[in-house]
Amino acid sequence: MKEGFCLGIESTADDFGVGIVTFNGEILANVNDVYIPERGGIHPREASRHHAMVAGRVIAEAFKRAGIKPKEIDVIAFSQGPGLGPCLRVGATVARALASYLSKPLVGVNHCLAHIEIGRVINRVKDPVTLYVSGGNTIVSAFEAGRYRVFGETLDIAIGNCLDVFAREAGLKPELGKPLGAVLEEIASKGRKLIPLPYTVKGMDLSFSGLLTVALKLLREGKYSLEDLCFSLQEIAFSMLTEVTERALAHTEKKEVLLTGGVAANRRLQSMLKVMAEEHGARFSVVPKEYATDNGAMIAWAGVLCYKYGLTTPIEKSFVRIRWRLDDVDVPWFKEQ
Repeated sequence: MKEGFCLGIESTADDFGVGIVTFNGEILANVNDVYIPERGGIHPREASRHHAMVAGRVIAEAFKRAGIKPKEIDVIAFSQGPGLGPCLRVGATVARALASYLSKPLVGVNHCLAHIEIGRVINRVKDPVTLYVSGGNTIVSAFEAGRYRVFGETLDIAIGNCLDVFAREAGLKPELGKPLGAVLEEIASKGRKLIPLPYTVKGMDLSFSGLLTVALKLLREGKYSLEDLCFSLQEIAFSMLTEVTERALAHTEKKEVLLTGGVAANRRLQSMLKVMAEEHGARFSVVPKEYATDNGAMIAWAGVLCYKYGLTTPIEKSFVRIRWRLDDVDVPWFKEQ
């Protein structure tokens, strides 16, 4: 297949991102614009309005950085799901418009799969157990029999959501270049006392809602320092994640562990997983922050992989899939890499 270019659009939650990659995995551009609510968490309709407002500028900037013209693009990819409906629809609408105007094929990409595939190409990982942790997802997966199988996942809220809700209730605010999770991590590093909190692993799945409820109750009671509460919340939650990842690693006997998603930047989580992986003789790697958080480049690269195997999406079937599971996606390219 000739060398080509794919433009990918990411819009599952608070990020509107556009990436341009070559068919051999070179990232030419990766431009993001983040919706930041005045207070509270993500408001889907406000986030979607933000995406609609910035879409044209972000696309233009991506073409400028890539140094190519729109007519040179060969494929248009977009995050089709899972995610927040209003946000997904903006990305899908923009992608359809571009594909129609440029007369290019359209590819709907599974957001979770894109996180894994960008990690594999960036970190040069072949066949990992992947822990994907973000504000909206908590999944332990590995490739088996044609698909990425989910070996464990959250039964309620995602780990990123758990940490962010606690941080907001504690009165913490994002700082310049520091999201809420990073602010909480910094405070946690000063904690010394491990406070008993619910540790909930059910089989291979996790539950964070009880942990969050008790942590918030103790926060309001004021019995413990904020440093010790943040420290304990992180320790318990990350121990749960490490346990389930370790079980998946022992079961699959893979030789690599990959950490991705917005929470992947947390150094404490990294250190726990690194020790665990080394004990099993597995190589541990973390996706760089620029590509671990939601971004357009990962959608573009997953779009390339799908396109090479004829997995294009007719415009009339390009509706968003809010609850599209990772293990519902065929991965025909895996066996050859």
